[in-house]
Amino acid sequence: MLKQKTTIYMFDVNNCLSEAEEQMEMAIMHLEDEFAHIRAGKANIRILDDIRVDSYGSMVALNNVAALSVPDPRTIAIRPWDKNMIKVIEKAIIDSPIGIMPTNNGEIIRLGIPPLTEERRRDLVKQSGKVSESTKISIRNTRRDILDTLKKAQKDGLPEDAEKDAEEKLQKLHDKYIKKADELFAEKEKEIMTV
Repeated sequence: MLKQKTTIYMFDVNNCLSEAEEQMEMAIMHLEDEFAHIRAGKANIRILDDIRVDSYGSMVALNNVAALSVPDPRTIAIRPWDKNMIKVIEKAIIDSPIGIMPTNNGEIIRLGIPPLTEERRRDLVKQSGKVSESTKISIRNTRRDILDTLKKAQKDGLPEDAEKDAEEKLQKLHDKYIKKADELFAEKEKEIMTV
């Protein structure tokens, strides 16, 4: 006579909540990265992150062929390790969407960051707001997906009180990361609007 096995449903609520927190944290990290690329009238070497230059036949990041620094709030200095790279770096900057004309003295390439007009500042705040809103949507979607997972787990045997407790914890995570996104946006808006 064969004994019948009973399968006990095991659903790891903590693992599910950590996954939610990880996804929400990634959304915030993405937001911070996006904000770093939005020029706020101050010199920031992060605006050069997407620039690639041809170095001996392969396209590499600008910071792989030059030292980048910010000697003052309105200037970015680029000192190529190989002086033969000056023209290549200048061309890459001119062809990029950053919209700043480089100057050089034979050793260092300088980018003068122009002050922003009031209209441009407002546009950058709108752009930042859109990025912030898409981050908040991502956080809400994560909450929705995890709620669906919890509801399914309850149908499959997760006790109702454990599911309700997990929902509460998930809501707290959601609120924490939405607040973080709002704080980052407020900070960026202040940075952009400060002349």
